[in-house]
Amino acid sequence: MIKSFPYLIDKNSKILILGSMPGVESLNRQQYYAHPRNVFWRILYTLFNEDYNEDYEYKKSFLKRHNIGLWDVLHTCERKGSLDSDIKFEEINDFNALFKEFPNIEHVFFNGSKAYDSFKKKVGFCFEGVSFHKLCSTSPAHAISFEKKLEQWKIIKTINES
Repeated sequence: MIKSFPYLIDKNSKILILGSMPGVESLNRQQYYAHPRNVFWRILYTLFNEDYNEDYEYKKSFLKRHNIGLWDVLHTCERKGSLDSDIKFEEINDFNALFKEFPNIEHVFFNGSKAYDSFKKKVGFCFEGVSFHKLCSTSPAHAISFEKKLEQWKIIKTINES
């Protein structure tokens, strides 16, 4: 059984990005999106015109500066390896409590189909004042170019600036 990380959200977070469950490299390093070929951090830094920084504390402060929260849809699951397609026995995080605790969240973005599908099936898009957006996965397993991924993810910067 593997368990997701605590959320990275504060009272100023307006945007929440949800993955499915951290992969093996992320679990080993205890950091969101730690696999070197996952382009999550590279995309965010590019969107906000910042130089890439490997330091995890810096990454967390970057999210706060841009009012972005980060979490996973799944609380626990069983999975060998890192592929979402291998997830079994999934349990969902408590989103009712989360949205009560952080009422400023207005937009939720799903990093890939598994996060979106699990949320849709087990939680639903029933939170007043919150819009939901499915984005392509930043995982190296999702084999489209960085530029195509970046194009989809530009909506985060657009919303962040509005």
